[in-house]
Amino acid sequence: FLIFHRYFTWAYENALREECGYRGYQPYWNWLAYRESPSKSPMFDGTDTSLSGNGAFRAHNGSMAGSVFLPSGKGGGCVTEGPFANMTVHLGPVSPGIDGLPLNPGGPFAYNPRCLSRDLSDWTSQHWMTPENLLNLTIGAAAASVRTFQDELQGRFKDRFVGTHTSGHMIVNGEASDMFSSTNDPTFYLHHAMVDRVYWLWQALHPREARSIAGTITFLNNPPSRDARLDDLILQEPNAPNRPISDLMNTLGGPFCYIYA
Repeated sequence: FLIFHRYFTWAYENALREECGYRGYQPYWNWLAYRESPSKSPMFDGTDTSLSGNGAFRAHNGSMAGSVFLPSGKGGGCVTEGPFANMTVHLGPVSPGIDGLPLNPGGPFAYNPRCLSRDLSDWTSQHWMTPENLLNLTIGAAAASVRTFQDELQGRFKDRFVGTHTSGHMIVNGEASDMFSSTNDPTFYLHHAMVDRVYWLWQALHPREARSIAGTITFLNNPPSRDARLDDLILQEPNAPNRPISDLMNTLGGPFCYIYA
């Protein structure tokens, strides 16, 4: 999870430069800034320099993050303001968390043009994007090992704890609530840059654990599989060359050359 998304986000930034002429760097979404009301942040305020704002109001019965119910916000429909108003997305949905977003009738890989939808959630942000949760990840009990770190980051749904990673998806909601097609929403890359920043901080604060990994080679260990090794490949083609995990552990090694402010 951690290394795959580090490499995937880097590949996206690289594509922006090489294919689109972008001259900047990959920004990250500081979860704690405007955590009380994300819609008021420069990222979501709907201006021309934002990533667009909320979706139009669509009555719906909230959302599910795993087994945790999240109340509906003031959106749910198509984004109407900012640079991604009238944007068309093409793949998915496969497994949306928000109520009322229909599955792709042709299957997960079928062409399914539709608008970009969102339902910005102050409630989700206020509950889980907290300084206490970030401190726990980086220097608290959850920071004890890479396994406890990534499990806390992703969420303990049996305990009704959504975690900061899942919260980011559910704060944006709509397309972002579907883990299979959440990349349809441009906020995905800023969110996962912040995930990588928190991981980078954890690595810097825990150098003895920094090159350790935890987990198996199948998603949620289904079907059951062996533990991952540092020589296992992260499959990224055609976005970037496939590389072993060991090449991607250090943001100043392998293909990378970056740190976070």
